[in-house]
Amino acid sequence: MSVLSLAGETDPVRRDIIAAINRLLAGTPRRSRGLNISQLAAEADVKRWRLTHQHTDLKDRFQAEIAHAETQQAAIIRSADDYEDLKRKHTELNRHCRDLERRLEIYAVALNQLALQNAGLADRDADADAAKVRALPRRRQLNP
Repeated sequence: MSVLSLAGETDPVRRDIIAAINRLLAGTPRRSRGLNISQLAAEADVKRWRLTHQHTDLKDRFQAEIAHAETQQAAIIRSADDYEDLKRKHTELNRHCRDLERRLEIYAVALNQLALQNAGLADRDADADAAKVRALPRRRQLNP
């Protein structure tokens, strides 16, 4: 993957610098280790002052590409961190849901037992009330 194109460049020094930029940004350097102007100069096999004074456009473009790559890397790291946070929260929510389901089962059993007890007490009270209540004889109505 090349960031800068060599097409249209006739100056061999510029071509070397562009090729070095592309190698550094692709992660395949031949002579250097870091992503800074000094390492770019070493990779292109040119003096540093040539980059900073003669080819400032290439220097600026290289620094802009590095800043862009660092921004993307930071976004990827944030995204990975967010993903890990979401996975952790998902696990916690699943655990919480299992706890709530267990409680719901316990409450359902307790409510069922209370409903059965209530029905038994209501039947007993109805039988007791029936034994206490006596029907009175009807009065005869007189016809006038």
